[in-house]
Amino acid sequence: MFDHHRDEEGGDIQELMQRFQNLKLGRTNSYIEEDDFERIIEHLDEKDEMADAIEAANMALNQYPHSSLLMIKKADLLLATRKYKEALKLLNAASLYDHKDMNLFILKTDAYLALDQPEKAIVLLQEALHLFEGAERTEVLFELADVYDDHEAFDKVFDCLQLVLEEDPTNEEALYKICFWTDFTGRNEESIRLHQRIIDEQPYNALAWFNLAAAYQGIKLHEKAIDAYQYAIVIDEKFDYAYRNMGDAFLRLRKYREAIEALEKVLELSRPEDVIYEAIGHCYHRMKNYAQARFHYKKAVHLNPDDSRLYQKIAGTYMQEENWELAIKQLEHALRIHQHINEYYILMGECYMHLNQFREAAQFFGTVVKNKPKQIAGWESLIKCLVANEQLDLALEQTELAYMSTQGKVTFIFYRSAILFMMNKAAEGLLQLEMALSKSSKLLKKFTKFYPEMVQDAKVAELIGQYKKKGKKS
Repeated sequence: MFDHHRDEEGGDIQELMQRFQNLKLGRTNSYIEEDDFERIIEHLDEKDEMADAIEAANMALNQYPHSSLLMIKKADLLLATRKYKEALKLLNAASLYDHKDMNLFILKTDAYLALDQPEKAIVLLQEALHLFEGAERTEVLFELADVYDDHEAFDKVFDCLQLVLEEDPTNEEALYKICFWTDFTGRNEESIRLHQRIIDEQPYNALAWFNLAAAYQGIKLHEKAIDAYQYAIVIDEKFDYAYRNMGDAFLRLRKYREAIEALEKVLELSRPEDVIYEAIGHCYHRMKNYAQARFHYKKAVHLNPDDSRLYQKIAGTYMQEENWELAIKQLEHALRIHQHINEYYILMGECYMHLNQFREAAQFFGTVVKNKPKQIAGWESLIKCLVANEQLDLALEQTELAYMSTQGKVTFIFYRSAILFMMNKAAEGLLQLEMALSKSSKLLKKFTKFYPEMVQDAKVAELIGQYKKKGKKS
């Protein structure tokens, strides 16, 4: 039955197209109604026969010169063929006959934007807001929001969507869009007030509850956000994004078990994603359940094998368990993907240090120093490695190089002092310590952590005491 209906329609358009051909050839009895011309133009447009469609529009306007409908049809074709000024001229003519046709405003807007005249498009649509009501006004507001987006007037986009929702609180498109623009513009307080009003009228509107929760989350009121997400879930138990965001809120409150429960629900309701497995892994990691953390990180790797950070996180679980060899294997994966992330080299060096393989460790720390000579971390790790391997002369040399490379960071004077004490050069060490304290006594912790035994030395303790007194006075 349905096939027969399509054949009937096809036959109808074929008959119209035959009459159109007869008219083109000047045959008699070839009169075509205005509505039929509209169908012919649409048929040719759909078949992407643009030149024939424009020819049909011209013939139609010759027969119906005052038809705003046909003018708008032709203008649409002109826009498709990038004849923007010609299209605008025709649309202006059409507006003399029917200035309240919504298509006039939409097509004029497209023309102005194509001509890089967004200001004119904005003025036009603002005028249209006074002409239309209901669904048509909503359409104008959405169009205006898109223009403001193109024009990078992002707060105005939020304003348009707010107007839509004030007039139509159940408009799903606006509810979906305003959530993004609330976050983008930071207008969380306004969004909270708007959605509270919507919920007062529509208490079972799951999207409104979700948006309210997201706005609370935007100003770090995570507990209120969780309450609102739970309302959204009660209304729509398959609302996976509510579970996702609720999991994030629990995570930020360090309620890791609750976060895991919410995120596992996301995995039940939607397609598995690496970010969800990673977040669950992070929760287990913070709970010191390293085996479960590793299990979920590996699930994430399976979905996104090119994310080097995931291998680093797996390595971190092994390092917590002091399983240095397996940690190294994971870091090697990470380095194969991204060879220029210094943190991976530092972690590799730390693993090798724990295995007492100091030469290999120093090579990794040396790579960091070579890549980022102005950063402190690489130099600190290299110096500590050399000291651990009892290469004190070389470590002392590195403090000099580090001080110069980092443009005089006082940290390395403290390290130099400590190494001199280790080399039984107490007088020189004391001089270096006094110099470091005079420059920044706040960094004393670097010295005491690096070489805690020296605090028991009477002269060192006396010198530190003097600077602590000075600090209290100042």
